Amino acid sequence: MPRGEATIGRVMAQVAMVMNLDKCIGCHTCSVTCKQTWTNRTGVEYAWFNNVETKPGVGYPRRYEDQEQWKGGWMLDKRGRLVLRSGGRVKRLLSLFSNPDLPSIEDYYEPVTYDYDNLVSAPAGQDVPVARPRSVLTGKPTAVTWGANWEDGLGGAPEHAGGDPNLTGEWAEKVRFEFEQTFLFHLPRLCEHCLNPACVSACPSGAMYKRVEDGIVLVDQNRCRGWRMCVTACPYKKVYVNHATGKAEKCTFCFPRIEAGQPTVCSETCVGRLRYLGLLLYDADRVGEAAATPDERDLLDAQRDVFLDPNDPEVLAAARESGIPEDWLDAARRSPVYALVSRYRVALPLHPEYRTLPMVWYVPPLSPVLDAVDAAGGNQDDPDHVFAAVTRLRIPLEYLAELFTAGDTDVVAGVLMKLTALRSFMRARALGETDDETVLEAVGLTARDAEDLHRLLAVAKYADRYAVPAAHKEDAAALTALENRCPVESSGEQRPAEGRRVMLGLPTLRRRAPESPAGGRP
Repeated sequence: MPRGEATIGRVMAQVAMVMNLDKCIGCHTCSVTCKQTWTNRTGVEYAWFNNVETKPGVGYPRRYEDQEQWKGGWMLDKRGRLVLRSGGRVKRLLSLFSNPDLPSIEDYYEPVTYDYDNLVSAPAGQDVPVARPRSVLTGKPTAVTWGANWEDGLGGAPEHAGGDPNLTGEWAEKVRFEFEQTFLFHLPRLCEHCLNPACVSACPSGAMYKRVEDGIVLVDQNRCRGWRMCVTACPYKKVYVNHATGKAEKCTFCFPRIEAGQPTVCSETCVGRLRYLGLLLYDADRVGEAAATPDERDLLDAQRDVFLDPNDPEVLAAARESGIPEDWLDAARRSPVYALVSRYRVALPLHPEYRTLPMVWYVPPLSPVLDAVDAAGGNQDDPDHVFAAVTRLRIPLEYLAELFTAGDTDVVAGVLMKLTALRSFMRARALGETDDETVLEAVGLTARDAEDLHRLLAVAKYADRYAVPAAHKEDAAALTALENRCPVESSGEQRPAEGRRVMLGLPTLRRRAPESPAGGRP
């Protein structure tokens, strides 16, 4: 993006993801393959590094978005400084052994197994033997009353979905859980691998760290002491505790695959072709400033301003000076994530008001617009009628705004209008009608833009969805000699803590790693 006279600071690269919610069918293939790859062992039966939620709904764990209760993410203090919502170092020290701001197992669900042996060992009789559920934690008989996928397809919505923390304000009365009047969409979630991760700053032992080379947030199992401050600090509740080892675990963004230039397991197996992976170049020196933006509704633009144009010669020169390899720069230029987030601006972050600057973004779902035009007696060929219908869709703009823009409905409406214009233009072209770019011009797109967006969002070929460069093993030795600070750093005195860099096929390498804008780890 144009930066005017602004000076480019330290250029760093981040692997990021975009998901097109219009194409998610809620099949949970991503969740199952992630589960089989990363959490199919004792201690993390309840942990889903990737899960798919139905919205509206209370989510997993229950009401994780209610930060008044769980104290996740960042906030601004009275002097406008970034501070952890979970409290400062003294408060965290006092709650090391009794942290009240943790979801209980009931908020997740009690993992169960079944008494399968009873099916084969039951004596002959008139009754059919059954396999009753037993708690994995206690071994005692239990009842299955909640789960990570309990609300799938609005199951139980009349009873539970009203507790969705996003249903606030007078507009929430428009949301009804009645047949023919309700709505739903699926929201896949994983660790956001934030630019300003609250979990990293909250960790007393320095076990949570953000990798300098690609921005992936990981847990050093050797240093983790099970204090669980990371669970509280993460506003997305994507850090779990292994109840067998007592250590924190989380989504690794499939870093062994990323280092080999392959997409994550959830992306590779997604049947809807809705996930996009690519590199974003960003100005690390501006991360703290962006996260401290006073008005929550300005956080989206502030984060976008941190991202750098990979086609800008000045950015490329600064990136080379920072040691970013040429093939990574080429991948950044081909990145579908940059195209959707910054070039066409149709992807939005999940809850930017948490101030973590998340790096998993979403293209919001679009209800059937043309049906809404017909229902209102409008003309499908009239851009004014089509755009007016966007504000009357079944999925309320206010609800999407609560999720993706800190309540700013104008931004959501702008994105949905772009998607509507794209759909109308490509539909007319497919029907052999004369190209009329009026509808595109109304949203700031050209026919070339429409073709590019259609290729990305609708056709979504494998090579277009993923632009992930392989790691450079030859740089590993040189990196150990450096003392690089983390992308997210304090404007005050730096107190680096030791972190590590993990490379494909190499032993663990120690190096200096970051602290965050609010003062970092104790």
